[in-house]
Amino acid sequence: MKNGKRILSLLSALVLTLSLALVLGGCAQTSGSAQRASAASSESAQSPSAAQESSGQASAAELDFHNPGDGYALKQVVVLSRHNIRAPLSTTGSALDMATPHTWIDWTSNASELSMRGGALETMMGEYMRKWLESEGLIPENYQPEEGKVRFYANAKQRTIATAQYFSSGFLPVANVRIETHADYDKMDPVFTPATTFVSDSYVDAALKQVGTMGGASGMADVAAGLADSYALIEDVVDYTESESYKSGELKDLDTKDTQVTLELGKEPAASGSLKTACQLADALVLQYYEAPNATDAAFGNDLTFEQWKLISQSKDFYGDLLFTAPLVAANVAHPLLQEIGNELDAEGRVFTFLCGHDSNVGSVLAALGVEDYELPNAIEAKTPIGCKLVFERWENAAGEQFGRVRLMYQSVDELREGTMLAGTESPMSVELAFKDLQKNADGLYAYDALRTRIADATAEYDRIVKEYGQEAQEEQAQEELPAAA
Repeated sequence: MKNGKRILSLLSALVLTLSLALVLGGCAQTSGSAQRASAASSESAQSPSAAQESSGQASAAELDFHNPGDGYALKQVVVLSRHNIRAPLSTTGSALDMATPHTWIDWTSNASELSMRGGALETMMGEYMRKWLESEGLIPENYQPEEGKVRFYANAKQRTIATAQYFSSGFLPVANVRIETHADYDKMDPVFTPATTFVSDSYVDAALKQVGTMGGASGMADVAAGLADSYALIEDVVDYTESESYKSGELKDLDTKDTQVTLELGKEPAASGSLKTACQLADALVLQYYEAPNATDAAFGNDLTFEQWKLISQSKDFYGDLLFTAPLVAANVAHPLLQEIGNELDAEGRVFTFLCGHDSNVGSVLAALGVEDYELPNAIEAKTPIGCKLVFERWENAAGEQFGRVRLMYQSVDELREGTMLAGTESPMSVELAFKDLQKNADGLYAYDALRTRIADATAEYDRIVKEYGQEAQEEQAQEELPAAA
């Protein structure tokens, strides 16, 4: 729990410096297709007045908080966040480094750690959410919460602790928030580890059948068949065939039919084959696009359109879906976080919770809850963009009736690359999520009891899986131990 303090002083010192650096460092030019479409104008705030533009400030009234209609009061918010922009997971000299003749950008952080840009962007997200909660009267200005009112809990990795710390700096700038961690520094906390904590032969068989359906009728043998264009673009952008590892034969052509998924007790679902290689390259390219001042440099001299960046990200997005969103897998790996979310919603007196983990956490929780398919405007990552926030909200009407809403909030590509929220005049993107077999009211809200029951049912699904597939395993073992017939 004390590990978050180790980096507090460094992070706090960097916040102001980085905010100014993003403003003054020059905004990168992006292609026309990357700009906000007029059809999505309802997702952003109106332009500020000339006086506000000159001061770089905006009132909360100019920000779009995407609230439901009049007559509702906000009572509680629980956020499950993905960390913000980080350096790639691999270090110099790694397989990722050897897959291209080009040199990746110099990052402002070590491998896998939150970048300076990521920290500044996360501070802005915290500031925006502070203005929202203040506007709703849930917290006062310069809030210094009493014990138990607010909780910040992060996985024990640098990028998640730092994300929570930066967010807290914008959200509660005078409160000196403590970031909880419950594992040794740089180790994975079991609550945030998307690992299978129950496995049996019958469970693995059933789960892999579900995973295989993502490949259509051909199943696992052709599970990545739809990624041929993404693979080809990635190979072209990084000049894959010109790398020393490819020329030496260590790396092979990316093949859409060689993907294999394995499920082992106590481990995260894993994939081997070309999809893993393509995911690593796509992840590094997308992060480089967010971080590098020049978009062409980010693509190693290629002038890519917004749609081409989405095509590159497709390999990474599919990798996450394949490993973590099959129903039997999602209910297994998301179980600890679903419990944590439910506990926070039920915590007496709690008004705000911030849980910080990874894209696999957000993706598996959404899948386990039975969220309908959704599209994210102005994002190149299809489902869980960098820094995204899964926001659970509890509202109350004048009659005292309770309602719930779940949203995905994230910064658009322009906001990530250019830091446009630094002027205080733009709101992050917001997409309201829908749940299978649940009905919203006219204002887009669910009965809170129905939403809370959905979370409880998703949590209980783990026990059902253990009972069903554990019993099958016991019966199979008993059958094997029966004496042979005379």
